[in-house]
Amino acid sequence: MKVGIYGQFYHKNSGQYIQELLDLLDEQSVEVVIEKNFLKLIHANESINKDYSYFSTFQELDTSYDLFFSIGGDGTILKTVTYVRDLEIPIVGINTGRLGFLATIKKEKLKSSIQQIFEGKYSISKRSLLEVSSSCSTDFEGINFALNEIAVSRKNTTSMVAVHTKVNGEFLTSYWADGLIISTPTGSTGYSLSCGGPIIMPETSSFLLTPIAPHNLNMRPLSIPDDYSVSLKVSVREEEHLISLDSRTFTLKNETEITLRKAAFKINMVDLEDESFLKTLREKLLWGEDKRN
Repeated sequence: MKVGIYGQFYHKNSGQYIQELLDLLDEQSVEVVIEKNFLKLIHANESINKDYSYFSTFQELDTSYDLFFSIGGDGTILKTVTYVRDLEIPIVGINTGRLGFLATIKKEKLKSSIQQIFEGKYSISKRSLLEVSSSCSTDFEGINFALNEIAVSRKNTTSMVAVHTKVNGEFLTSYWADGLIISTPTGSTGYSLSCGGPIIMPETSSFLLTPIAPHNLNMRPLSIPDDYSVSLKVSVREEEHLISLDSRTFTLKNETEITLRKAAFKINMVDLEDESFLKTLREKLLWGEDKRN
């Protein structure tokens, strides 16, 4: 088995769990390849007392990998997706942070969860992505897709923006707001949720349009089929506005035409047999929390 690893040291005691994972994989004689800069961080971390320089490193991936481990929080998984892209390598998220909604494995159950994976006791959840193109020369650094959401918002101003929106070529409305989020089912529990959007199951074939602090008081989040396209033009008093692809942010000129549609590939997320999306809702978002339950 060949696995790739990428992670971040944002949280206390992350080094302890990173070392535990590397030792578990080493014991199983797994071929481990670590993202080059992450290996440097491992060696620089004082809480890790072992030299892992015998592991190979990567800067780009190929189809030879069986699994890819992402160690950190949800932001780390979103960064991992930019490495995996359309290679269909299953991603195993290990949460060493706080909520870690997208993560497969809890840090406290690392050893038993890794054993489950070695025994093949897992399934694959296929997650849709959004892809963006624009009428300007911006290529989004060659990564024009997002797993959670793509959002347009104001920049360097406290004034509202107007987001002129078409769905499948038909004019929908102009959102007067701080911005607009177009979310995948995976992203429905992220930024969209914090702006009043609904939670939808990962397998649902739809996208969400959720305004950010709308001044149109009758505006509500809208679910559309994921084979529809969405076209946007942002009008703002400033010359530029922001567009974010998950955690990556870019600047676009006012009135740039932006087109969003479903990407041609999906991301494979590993789900353990004893975990599920509904269980995650109950445990991490306290879904239905009530003393009567």
